[in-house]
Amino acid sequence: MRVGTPGFVPARLEEARAARRIKTQKKLAEWLNVAASTVSRWQQGEIAPDTEALAALASAFEVRREFFLRPVYNSARPMFHRALSSTLASDIRYQKSQMNWLHEISSVLQHYVDFPPIDIPDVLGGASWKQLRETDIERIALELRAHWKIGEGPCGDIIALLERVGVIVGTIEMGTARLDGLCSWSSNEQRPHILLATDKMSFPRRQMDGAHELAHAVLHRGVTEDEFRENLKDIERQAFRLASAFLMPSTTYPHEVRRPSLANFLSLKERWRVSIKAQIHRLADLGIIPDEYVTDLYKLHSAKGWTKEEPLDREWSLTEPRTLRDALNLLVGSGIRTKEDLLRVEFTMSSADIERLAALSSGWFKEKAGELVQLRSERGRSRESSAETGTVIPFTKRPN
Repeated sequence: MRVGTPGFVPARLEEARAARRIKTQKKLAEWLNVAASTVSRWQQGEIAPDTEALAALASAFEVRREFFLRPVYNSARPMFHRALSSTLASDIRYQKSQMNWLHEISSVLQHYVDFPPIDIPDVLGGASWKQLRETDIERIALELRAHWKIGEGPCGDIIALLERVGVIVGTIEMGTARLDGLCSWSSNEQRPHILLATDKMSFPRRQMDGAHELAHAVLHRGVTEDEFRENLKDIERQAFRLASAFLMPSTTYPHEVRRPSLANFLSLKERWRVSIKAQIHRLADLGIIPDEYVTDLYKLHSAKGWTKEEPLDREWSLTEPRTLRDALNLLVGSGIRTKEDLLRVEFTMSSADIERLAALSSGWFKEKAGELVQLRSERGRSRESSAETGTVIPFTKRPN
């Protein structure tokens, strides 16, 4: 009689299915050549796979066996995403699984590396997010800018700001343009993590997505899962309002709008690095342009074919998050852990998963660190050689 593996965590199987986009237990069963009822009982925790089956699962999902023996790295707080549509359910599950893996990578590295301190001020002062008015959100946007000392002009690179204030940022390709970002607080060190989609991404859109998820971290830290589901529209509206107010402060940006036209918005886009559509929405929020004119501007924007891509969208290159990447390079470069050791002992997902989430170059784990070598000295050369040579210097160590 085969005995199941002790310590098997059923939630890890569900997470792996989401991460590899295997929608049904039946499909997984066919893949493993086992009965669908067996997969169901594994996931329900009624039985555990034996050693052979566990090895098959690990191979199928491209993870280590230990993956299924460790707890899920999730948060007791909800993960903030933009939609709850049933048509996006599998995409949302995939996004959440990647967020869990981002938490896991971050947790492992923080055993060795001190990340930037968390600097998310308490802007609510004990009040509930439900009590916030639009004027409160406008005030909070200015308070955040003052706290982080970024002035009241264009924001600059939101990724750099997020990492400076202690947020862990990861990026992934979602396979759909309908999901943009995800925000979640980790349970252990109480640090916000933000996962941004790279699909059809432009710098202005990245700015808004990053600011939107930052708004969730600032305003909605105490929201429960039930509150999130029941108040999704209000929570999203607040996050978008704060993101817009943060990127386009009420004290400066509106005064640069000489005339609310697409041509003027395009000029302002070059300076403020926010989309034309976001600018229209911002002026509507502030009541600077009437509703009927807002509708006309949106129609003209769509008629020009700017819904999917606006002018200047490709003008600025995207920056990649650095915190996790730099931590891994520091850890390996200092000789504390080797790449092989990290994959064999610390991490449970594949090297490709880690490289993607930590913004490492593809194949980073396979790259070998440069050896310290030195040219032969003159004394060691063959005496038969009579050619004159220059000064011999050692090669410097190549960076990883």
